[in-house]
Amino acid sequence: MRLTTPVMNFVKGFWYPFNSFLFVRKHPDLYPFIILPFIINLACFCLVVYFGFDFYLDQVMARIPHGDAWYWLILNYFLLLIAIIVVLVLVFFSFAAVGSLLASPFNEILSEKTEHLLGGRGMDEPFALVPFVRAAGKTMLTEVKKIGAFLLGMVILLFLHLLPFIGTLLYPLLSAVWTIFFLVMEYTGYVFARRGLGFADQRQIIFRNAALMGGFGLGLFCILAIPFVQFFCIPLGVVGAVRLLSQVPELGDGAVLSGDAKRKAS
Repeated sequence: MRLTTPVMNFVKGFWYPFNSFLFVRKHPDLYPFIILPFIINLACFCLVVYFGFDFYLDQVMARIPHGDAWYWLILNYFLLLIAIIVVLVLVFFSFAAVGSLLASPFNEILSEKTEHLLGGRGMDEPFALVPFVRAAGKTMLTEVKKIGAFLLGMVILLFLHLLPFIGTLLYPLLSAVWTIFFLVMEYTGYVFARRGLGFADQRQIIFRNAALMGGFGLGLFCILAIPFVQFFCIPLGVVGAVRLLSQVPELGDGAVLSGDAKRKAS
């Protein structure tokens, strides 16, 4: 049942990624499709941290003059802090973008399995390698397009720095909003694709349920910002999106075709 106030919808949406952990724990059938993306995320994390600090030590610290004076020590610690912040930012975006790309074939199956467990549409047939490999290429191509749009938006937002003071203040806010929107589009996309709904339909439904979707995206954003907990962001986002959309009237009974979907159906 849909909540009546935007604030209550926002709070409900925010908790969906977190309480999806309890749903996953009750359904061991989902574990194989969570463990593999987890390993992928862990590998991304290790590679980004290793090469990030290696690049910093080789290219930055090696070019800085050293001395015994106290201010050199302060400078070195300050630059080390900057390196840690930069690596954390890289980790954040690698999880939001690269991790989703590499794990996308497993996410599709995880999303479909979750929907089946909820009593909606889903697959009854067991996992098969050949169909999985065939579908993986198409899924990853879709992910590349999404990530390309996300990165393009981030590059455009960089031009805000050309505006003195105001641009510097607006950039963190708007980049966070853009990332939250990307996370919502990313993790709800699997369900919309199975319904035959295109980007226009997805955008309309998300905006009609803006408070609920905004809370969901912010919840994912917070998980990404928590060290080590971010490893679980992708599976919790996929499972949470299916559970969330099962409460949306437009999709609860199989979705009302409009826009792109009507053209495909005609």
